[in-house]
Amino acid sequence: MAVGPGTLPTLHPVAGFRIGTTSAGVKTPGRKDLVLMEIAKGASTAGVFTLNQFCAAPVRICQANLQQGMPSYLVINTGNANAGTGKQGHQDALDVCQAVADRAGVNLAEVLPFSTGVIGEKLPKDRIITAIPAAFDALSEVGWLEAASGIMTTDTRPKAYSMQLEYQGQVITLTGISKGAGMIKPNMATMLAYIATDARVEPALLQSLLSRSADQSFNRITIDGDTSTNDSCMLVATGASGVEVTEDNGELLAQFAAAVDKVLLELAQAIIRDGEGATKFVTISVEQAASSEEALKTAYAVAHSPLVKTALFASDPNWGRILAAVGYAGIDNLDVDTLQIWLGEACIVENGGRAASYTEEAGQAVMNREEITIRIILNRGDKQETVWTTDLSKDYVAINADYRS
Repeated sequence: MAVGPGTLPTLHPVAGFRIGTTSAGVKTPGRKDLVLMEIAKGASTAGVFTLNQFCAAPVRICQANLQQGMPSYLVINTGNANAGTGKQGHQDALDVCQAVADRAGVNLAEVLPFSTGVIGEKLPKDRIITAIPAAFDALSEVGWLEAASGIMTTDTRPKAYSMQLEYQGQVITLTGISKGAGMIKPNMATMLAYIATDARVEPALLQSLLSRSADQSFNRITIDGDTSTNDSCMLVATGASGVEVTEDNGELLAQFAAAVDKVLLELAQAIIRDGEGATKFVTISVEQAASSEEALKTAYAVAHSPLVKTALFASDPNWGRILAAVGYAGIDNLDVDTLQIWLGEACIVENGGRAASYTEEAGQAVMNREEITIRIILNRGDKQETVWTTDLSKDYVAINADYRS
């Protein structure tokens, strides 16, 4: 179950970036669950990772290896998170990296590992290592769609986005994939996302662009309020187009940054549209806040309220639940008599209570939609933040009650 058609655009190949997908049988025999990404020499790579203190072994290795230089390979398995696995899990991830390094003839530090799946189970590294040669054999610049499916867990459909921008007659390509459907409230990115561009961007600038963009996209989505142990988002700039993005060229930098923002936002919203059991795509906008912090506190209070989320699933315009969530968001000295709350085009709260113009019919018309916007106008300042979330359905409970079977 997902919201919207999920139609993917043409996925443009990115010169200098190849992908191979194969089956390792990590959890399900025959399922394509191992993805290898090859990065051209001289490329820049940036990453953002989970803030969960129990982060998975591959996350720690990624962070360490990324600091040592320029990666040549990313290796991703689904079906097993390799999180909560202690020293053995760390060694298992290193062994997988070593197998890739040996096959490619590169240093161990040039390989970054990623895992997603069930937490606390031993990584079946032997199966992964056995499948690595097949992943190398499958490497291709047109392997994006197969990889988008290969990194899925409880996702019901692949998530990908691609675009091109032109600057002075030259074309820059950006293509990316993401996965995630549950355990989504990133503190940096999402469960897994990979974006590549053929622009040339120095590592420090690339990292700055990714961190800023992820904060406004992946850091603004939530399905269930749970931050994963494995969240990772990578941005690779191969430089193969010959177009260099620098801080000195403000015009190109602005265009390129906007393109990065577009790709990341599309990938982040695709995760919400495919949230576990989701039947609604919900935008929560908090306006005229005194600070971004209080805007986000308010938005997340509404987004995480089980009562609001179940009302959304039932298409029930029970507006009092939204009002209550705003009230307990923890905003100091909140004047409830001056704020407004809107459900779509219907004002539901003003002057401290139900808006005089509100009718149940108007609220019901909005709640019957697949895509719903909730606007909260605090009238305290000029800051605005937006969060995207889902409803909470019976299917969400069923999926997570049966996740390990």
